[in-house]
Amino acid sequence: MTRVDLHAHVIPDAYRELLIAPDGNRPFVPAAPLEELVATMERYEIDAAAISTGPPGAYLGDQGRANETARAANEAIAAIVRSAPARFAGLALLPLPDAPEAIDELGYALDELGLDGVMLFSNTAGTYLGDDRWEAVFEELDRRGTYVFVHPTLPPNALPLGGEHPMWLYEFPFDTTRALAKLIFSGTFERYPSIRMQFAHLGCAAPFLAHRLASLAGREPERTRSAPAGAITYLQRQYYDTGLSANPPALAATRELIPLEHIVFGTDWPYAELPDGESDPAPALALLTAEERSAIDHGNAVALVPRLVRTPA
Repeated sequence: MTRVDLHAHVIPDAYRELLIAPDGNRPFVPAAPLEELVATMERYEIDAAAISTGPPGAYLGDQGRANETARAANEAIAAIVRSAPARFAGLALLPLPDAPEAIDELGYALDELGLDGVMLFSNTAGTYLGDDRWEAVFEELDRRGTYVFVHPTLPPNALPLGGEHPMWLYEFPFDTTRALAKLIFSGTFERYPSIRMQFAHLGCAAPFLAHRLASLAGREPERTRSAPAGAITYLQRQYYDTGLSANPPALAATRELIPLEHIVFGTDWPYAELPDGESDPAPALALLTAEERSAIDHGNAVALVPRLVRTPA
């Protein structure tokens, strides 16, 4: 086995058609057809991929439509997985912010459709992962020992620089970092250790800011009582993918903090700018030893989607 991509997106038509806000506007969603993903996988020697819809998710202001959108997305992703189960794993979309609806869809997606885990966003309508309004969702995810892929999305706040820069440029990474901080200091990581959580883009700014986050325990200990193991320990227990982050500075910061076995390969297709003229999708990973590269490319994925990791006979 060469590579298992744990961060790839497919945008089913049924999902795209339902993405309409109450004001009638449709968010921009790039084309991400399955056929192009398969061609990319073949070009870059990627054996298998865990696929999800990516942002903006199901909720655009109407809960009823969010329920319908999540169901359509999950059934479309499940159909892809059924068509090639050795090649694809599927991650469910949940219709948050409604917790009971999310729990119902989680059961349907995992038990009826047979999907392999779920994708959660850093925030939904301004509610961040770790908020006590979603406690029941995390209880159920923990009970099931669910694989959860956390992806950034649009922040709820007004942008300080307005529209001068595209939102994905740095607001997406900052939103992942906000979500990680909320999950740490709300005690969510402490209460629900059985959830296997993977954060996109090597955790974004979190590895670089880890010691700053940890310093809250000394400066304002009353804010950290729900996180007795300390911020760094909770960060080290999570998984992180290389999507859009397979470059030397990001890898160096992450590897200073995160155990090698908690780093997994991801492309973030179709958002990734993969190199032309070669079969290696992440040339910076060539700086690793062969054993380290093998672990990131496919070996470490066994902790999250074991059925995709095939060992030689």
